[in-house]
Amino acid sequence: MRVSLVQNNPQEDLGKSLNTVRELVQRAVDAGTDLVVLPEYYAFMGSDPVRHRDSGRYFGEIDQMMAALARETATTIHAGSLVEADGDKAFNTTVVYGADGSRIARYRKIHLFDIVLPNGTAYRESDVVAPGSEVVTYKVGDWTIGCSICYDLRFPELFRALRDRGADLLIVPAAFTLATGKDHWEVLLRARAIETGCYVAAPGQIFSFANGTRSNYGHSLVADPWGHVVAKASDTVGIVTATLDKAYLSQVRAQVPTHQHHRLS
Repeated sequence: MRVSLVQNNPQEDLGKSLNTVRELVQRAVDAGTDLVVLPEYYAFMGSDPVRHRDSGRYFGEIDQMMAALARETATTIHAGSLVEADGDKAFNTTVVYGADGSRIARYRKIHLFDIVLPNGTAYRESDVVAPGSEVVTYKVGDWTIGCSICYDLRFPELFRALRDRGADLLIVPAAFTLATGKDHWEVLLRARAIETGCYVAAPGQIFSFANGTRSNYGHSLVADPWGHVVAKASDTVGIVTATLDKAYLSQVRAQVPTHQHHRLS
């Protein structure tokens, strides 16, 4: 299976951001791919928590556009995430669109990014969205794919649960900060690949948010089940593509069968 990761820099101009997404998806399709994966908050990045939360009102409009794009390109699209308004709550939500435009999976981010960086900068994602609770997988051909979003990466028990549900490929759309990404991003992604015996595909936002106060690390990458980085994006808006090998996946799992040896519940 060929997987393409989109690395973009969404701002508050929704139309411009979506045009860029459409162009990058089409570029991946033209190059030959089976699955396109977008970053966290791929269409809109608000300059403050209120504006960002309010972007949930566009969820239905963007959802319709992405379903049409998947259908037009006959390609499965794992649409990173958007703010999804649901009654008096909002969620950080992934929707996956099958090659016929159908919605084949929905995942709401479980672990929310509420931290204080060493420089004193605080981020409270819980001011914007509520946590989800469901572990989600879906199928593309004979591949089982597990869903996560950004900060979820720091919680290996989620990835163990995805592997227990048969995942072969773990998806981690992100808007990882430059401050944490330079030290933690690749290390954590490779660790999740090694400990689960899965491929990991992680598309990230690049450059700064609309208010210019936070920079994103980018470095979108694919790691194989041995923990090798087999594809990585340049420091620019664009795509990166990798070919995943089911036979190699089986080989690694036979050599290091940790899933059979797990004892702690």
